[in-house]
Amino acid sequence: MANLRDLKKEIRKICADLAGECLIARNCIPGVDMNKIDDIIARTADLQEVALGNVSFSFDRLAEDFPSGREYHKARRRYYRKAYASFREKFLGHVTDLVHELNTALPKPARELKCNDTDKA
Repeated sequence: MANLRDLKKEIRKICADLAGECLIARNCIPGVDMNKIDDIIARTADLQEVALGNVSFSFDRLAEDFPSGREYHKARRRYYRKAYASFREKFLGHVTDLVHELNTALPKPARELKCNDTDKA
């Protein structure tokens, strides 16, 4: 991870892209389930708010708790690596669930068309 600011920008971009896809589907695809789309957009906004609030972690131990500075930095790196990996896994899991729900909100002809377009790419 480069820095926290970049991570927050990526979270905002992912959520904005997902909400944008929902709006495009809602406005351009006839027969789409409007209630599901509205629910997905609201849940995407909630996901962004929660993710941005949970993205900051703090290592709760002091350097004095370790026999050496090297051990402290090693434990601190391990903690942050594990915390951000867990955060990333949960966030992407929620995004994947929302994308699957978006696909189920589309009418069957639109889903089949979209699948056929990705097969050609």
